[in-house]
Amino acid sequence: MKFKLDENLSLRAAAPLSDAGHDVATVAGQGMCGAEDRGLIEVCRQEERGLISLDAEFANPFRYPPSEFAGIVVIRVPRQVTVGRLTAAMRLVAAEAGRSPLAGRLWIAQPGCLRVYQGEQDPLGD
Repeated sequence: MKFKLDENLSLRAAAPLSDAGHDVATVAGQGMCGAEDRGLIEVCRQEERGLISLDAEFANPFRYPPSEFAGIVVIRVPRQVTVGRLTAAMRLVAAEAGRSPLAGRLWIAQPGCLRVYQGEQDPLGD
């Protein structure tokens, strides 16, 4: 699976994904630091990469309907972000990516738990 790590994640966060054989690019590595969220998610769509971010805005299916993208993963860690908590959440993402598709879905990952939101074409249900 192909992923792009947002600028709010360090290169250490890529290790569980690359160790599992996934293709990982970073916002920093592509010179996109400071890009607006909408521009970033559009680049991910063009590259057919799932976006992984700590930014809770990407978890809003009304603003970023999962069905329109190659997938969105929002990492949620309680209280303070530590390397251990982040690594635990990323290991869950890597394992799930080996089992099920991310395209068209929103995953919320936190240490010990991964929730999958498939959504509808229209998040309002109209």
